[in-house]
Order: sequence, then structure tokens, then C-alpha cells
Amino acid sequence: MAYFAAVLARTEDGWDVSETELDDVEALADLADLARDCAQDDDSVLIFIEQEDAWFAIVRVDGEEDPRIFVSDGAAAARSSYGSVLTDELVDQAGESEFGDLEHLLDDSEEAEEPDDDAEPLGSVPVGPLGDSHLLVEFGLASDRLLALSGEGAVPGDALEEIAEALGCGEVLEAVR
Repeated sequence: MAYFAAVLARTEDGWDVSETELDDVEALADLADLARDCAQDDDSVLIFIEQEDAWFAIVRVDGEEDPRIFVSDGAAAARSSYGSVLTDELVDQAGESEFGDLEHLLDDSEEAEEPDDDAEPLGSVPVGPLGDSHLLVEFGLASDRLLALSGEGAVPGDALEEIAEALGCGEVLEAVR
């Protein structure tokens, strides 16, 4: 499956955008380290991840704080290797999501299966947006707008472009795509 990943590091002059590889990412801590390596001082760093217009994710890292995560479609992301790194973390934080208590979605009696792209959504990960939809509010993108860009019929690649435009780095992101 084809992925696109970019690191957007906030600087005094705006955003520095670069495409990145996720080959060495096995856990959320690896993504956070990747972001921190690109940060100037303790400025914000975003990682955009998109898989073939199936789903997108944004990971925000501010200094040494815990990463904040938003995934456009939890169930779709859970079926992919990089997406499952994020959804596993969000499901582990069950109850902390603004999208409701996820504990009722977890069934300990279900056996873990290998992700299958043609399979029905995983029972432990909800279909639709998952995570912190407020992670871009201070950059000018309202929570309801991020949720609308994640809604049914939305195209993840187009959504990331619109998000980048709202952040003021659309042209730079497009140049690395």
C-alpha cells in the first residue's frame, strides 16, 4: 500500500515541510522522536500520514508533551501497518477520546487477527474519526472543519491539502507530494 508522510515543523517564519519515510516506525514513540528531531526548540511539529485516499492521520508533537493524534477513519487505519500504530494507541487510551468511551467497543473474547484490507472494520476500532479533533485549533483550523474533512465521501489527500492551506503551507506541502 502506498503511503505519503510529511513532517511539518513550525518555525518563526512559518512551516518547514519535508517528506519523510516511516520504515523505522513501529510505535507512537518512534513518530514522536521523528517529530522532535525536526523541531526547532520546543515548537510544534505535525506529521501528516495518508494511505491511498483511504484514511489520513495527523500527529502533533509539542516539545516533550505526549503526542496528540487524529485519524480520519479509525477502522480503515487499523487495517494498515502505520495506521494501526496510531489506532492501537487511541484504543489503549479508551475513554479519553472526545468521540466517546471506547471501552464498550473492546471485546477481550475476540482473537486478534492479521489486518486484511477486504475485511469488515475491526470490532475494537470505530469507523470514522478517532482522536483529538482540536489539535489544530490554535493554527486556525476548527474542530468541526477537521471533522467535516474526515466525513463520509471526503478524500483524504484533498483533506490534507485543505488542512495545509489552512495552516499556510499548502504550496510547500504540494511541492513535496
